[in-house]
Formats: sequence, structure tokens, C-alpha cells
Amino acid sequence: MLVLTVIGSDRPGLVELVSRIVASHGGNWLESRMSRLGGEFAGIIRVEISASSEAALARDLASLASQGLTVVSHSGGAEPPPARRFAALDLVGHDRPGIVRDISQALARAGANVEELTTSCESAPMSGEPLFKAAVKIGLPEGCDLSNIRRELEQIASNLLVDISLEPLEAPAPA
Repeated sequence: MLVLTVIGSDRPGLVELVSRIVASHGGNWLESRMSRLGGEFAGIIRVEISASSEAALARDLASLASQGLTVVSHSGGAEPPPARRFAALDLVGHDRPGIVRDISQALARAGANVEELTTSCESAPMSGEPLFKAAVKIGLPEGCDLSNIRRELEQIASNLLVDISLEPLEAPAPA
């Protein structure tokens, strides 16, 4: 198992280039998260591949640096047990430095794991002022009380002048 981190200036064909090399080594593309931001492309990919092919695949992917694409591969170790409970946190408010820091500190204190985080800044409809939006999927540790996290996040939201919503999510079906 390999986990690949891909970074480079965005252009058509980047995913095809990486996927072609993975397939040429008999790798199976299991899951990925990829995005284009500010003209840059970044992604993380989990690939199933035989142990005997890992080094050759990593070498061929590293050679993409000559084409402006950095690919770093890590052997996938044992994953921690997946969270059994999840929650969705949505945040909207006037943009200001420190929002992500304050929210992520509260989640870390509760032992919650940020499974997915998507943020954006856009113009507010009426005022045109920068509006910060965040959507967070949170993995909750065993015995974690969501109401305690909600209270702490509401206090932070009050201080930051943002609106938050924190709701439990159903756990994904077992594979």
C-alpha cells in the first residue's frame, strides 16, 4: 500500500499522467482527494500495489519532477481504527485571521479528528465584505460528548462573530 502526495502547477493531464504510471506498475487506485487552488494542483492518493513493485513505482513517480510535478510516496502503515461516529461542522462569518486555528484547537482538545476540511472566502451578498466559509467532517473518539464540543465551538463562534452548525452524521456502512 502506498500513499502518494502530488503537487504541481495545474495543467490538463496531470491526473492522467500519474494514473498511467500507477497502472503501468499494476497498481490499483483505491481513493484520492484532489483539488486546484490558485493555479496549483494538489492531491493525495492511496494506491494498492505489490510490495515488489513499490520501489519501481515510487522511482517512476519521482521522475515526474522533471515535468514540474512533485510526487512523494509513503508506505501505508497500519491505519488507526476508524472513527465510529462523525459530525458535520459548518461555519460562516466575516473573514479574519485565526478562525481555522481557533476551531481546530477546540476540536483537538476534544480529541476529535478533522477527517475533511473545505474552506473558501467569497464576497458577502449584500455588503461585498469577505465571507469565510468552512465545512468540516469530524471523527469523534469513543466516549466524546458532542454537546461539550458544541458549547466550546459556540463560545468561539460568539468571540469570532461567526455562525456555526454542528450536527451528528451517520457512520459510513462497513466495507
